[in-house]
Amino acid sequence: MSRKRILLICPNPEDEAPGQRLKYEQYFDYLRANGYDITVSPFITKAFWRIIYKPGHYGRKILWTLWGYARRLYDLARAPFYDGLYIFLSVTPFGTSCFERLYRVAARKIVYDIDDLVFLGKTSSANKIVGWLRGRSKYVYLMKCADHAITCTPYLDKFVRQYNRRTTDISSTINTDTYVPCNSYSNRSQLVIGWSGSHSTAPYLHLLDGALARLRKKIDFKLLVIGDAGFTMPPGIEVEAIAWQQATEVRDLSRFDIGLYPLPDEEWVYGKSGLKALQYMALGVPTVAAAIGTNFRVIEDGVSGFLVKNEDEWLERLERLALDPALRRRLGESARQRVEAQFSIKANRDTYLGIFRSIYG
Repeated sequence: MSRKRILLICPNPEDEAPGQRLKYEQYFDYLRANGYDITVSPFITKAFWRIIYKPGHYGRKILWTLWGYARRLYDLARAPFYDGLYIFLSVTPFGTSCFERLYRVAARKIVYDIDDLVFLGKTSSANKIVGWLRGRSKYVYLMKCADHAITCTPYLDKFVRQYNRRTTDISSTINTDTYVPCNSYSNRSQLVIGWSGSHSTAPYLHLLDGALARLRKKIDFKLLVIGDAGFTMPPGIEVEAIAWQQATEVRDLSRFDIGLYPLPDEEWVYGKSGLKALQYMALGVPTVAAAIGTNFRVIEDGVSGFLVKNEDEWLERLERLALDPALRRRLGESARQRVEAQFSIKANRDTYLGIFRSIYG
C-alpha cells in the first residue's frame, strides 16, 4: 500500500498542550508505522507559546498572530497536494469561518477533531481583550463539512451529531507504558492529597475549601497542587504548589496518595473528558471526583474511585481513604486496570487507525 500524506492543522505547537499531547499526538508513531506520513502545522509557534498565556506582550502577540495567518495561507496553497487534512479545533482562532471554508474547497478529505465545548467561547483571563474576536461559526461549520468528526465526551458527541452523523467518541487517553504505578499505599508518612490542572481551572479546587478544612481537623495531610505555583488555600491547610513541567509530570503525580477532581456544575464541564482523573488512575492513585459529566464514564463509583455530590460526601470519602491504606490500594489497582482496558493508547489506537483508513484510504 502506498503511503498517504496527511497535513495536520492545529492551534498549538507539538508536544506542549495537554489537549493535543494526550489526544491524537500520542498516536503519531502508530499511524506512521501503518502508512501515514503526518506533517504538523500549528498556528502558534514555540516562541508564541511561551508568552501567549502571560498578561500583556500585546505587540508580540499581534506579530505572532499575523505570522500564524501567513502560515495558514501557505497551508491553504499546499493542502491539495496532500491526501487529506486532519483539523484540530479550527484553522484560525479568530473571525468567521472564511478560512475553514477555503480549506474545505482545497482539501480532498477532512477529519475534524474537537475537544471540550470550545464553541461556547471561554477565553484565558490573560487574553480577555481578544476574547470577543473569537469566531463561533467556524466550529459548527467544521462539524458540518468534515468527512468524519472525532469527539471526546458523550455530551459533545451528541451535540456534533446534530450536524454530522459520522462521529466517533474517543476519550483522552494515557500512555500506560509511561504511567507506571509506584504507590506504596502506606500511612508511614504524611498523607499527600493532590490536584493537577491549569491556572484557569485552579479556582475549581476552592470548591473544596470547606471539606479540606474540616478534614484537616481530623487528618494530617499536605495538599500538593501541580500547575499553579502561586496557589494558596485558607489558613490551616498545608499547601505545596509547583509549576507543571512535562519532564517531571509523572513523577510529581506519583507523589499523590489521593487524587482530587472537583468540578462546578456548568455546561463547559460537560465537554471535559476526565483527563486529570485518568492520569491519577493510571498511576494507581485512588481518585475522588465530582459526580458530573464524563466522570460517570471514567469512574465506577466505589470500584475504581469515588464520585461525590456535596461537601459532606467529599469529607466522608477522603477521610475513609486517608485512614484505610487497603482501601486506597483496592481502588487504585482497580483504577489502573480500568485505564488499561478502556482509556489507554493500546486500547484506542486501532480506532484512530480505522478512521484514517476509512477516510484517507
